[in-house]
Amino acid sequence: MAALHRAESVILAGAPRERAKAAVILVHGRGATPESMLPLAEAFGRDDMLYLAPRASGSAWYPNSFLAPIEANEPWLSSALSILAVLVDRLAADGFPSERVGIVGFSQGACLTAEFIARNARRYGMAGVLTGGLIGPPGTLRNYSGSLEGTLVFLGSSDIDPHVPLERVHETRDVLIGLGANVDARVYPSMGHTVNDDEVRVVRGLLDALAKAGEA
Repeated sequence: MAALHRAESVILAGAPRERAKAAVILVHGRGATPESMLPLAEAFGRDDMLYLAPRASGSAWYPNSFLAPIEANEPWLSSALSILAVLVDRLAADGFPSERVGIVGFSQGACLTAEFIARNARRYGMAGVLTGGLIGPPGTLRNYSGSLEGTLVFLGSSDIDPHVPLERVHETRDVLIGLGANVDARVYPSMGHTVNDDEVRVVRGLLDALAKAGEA
């Protein structure tokens, strides 16, 4: 596994800070790059958002399956979570409090997104967990604290994904609801390990709501 992650390695896209109605952190998957998330941002059709796409060292946020013992993915997992925390804090300093910040991740990035908002529960603008779930082996204690305060969360996954068991998607849904999130969970029959048009449409709707909140 490569060195730990660096918060300075971030791709910016979309609207400049002074004109953006909200900010969205895009978290790429294993073997991918932040640049790979930019077409997804374009598909959302919101050019009034500031997009930030951090880069994982060695193209992976952590080395093993998200179902492996948590210690098997350290210290990279903690480093990855800290990158998201740093970006959220920097955005707050730039005038984007957490309720004006969305986080969208795919695959390994989706797992990181789910785990981050659970461990750092507060009101976020929205979260999109696209084929992923909370991190840790079956039976992991989910003793998270705090409240997501009605944060709109979308979970989308296949019923036959080779990396993300459907049981973990359901567990993630239930835990996030327990933390006070407003969760829309959708399971797509026989979908590949990808993002489909319906998921793009749902996330676009969440970003539309986030933009309107930014106008208030």
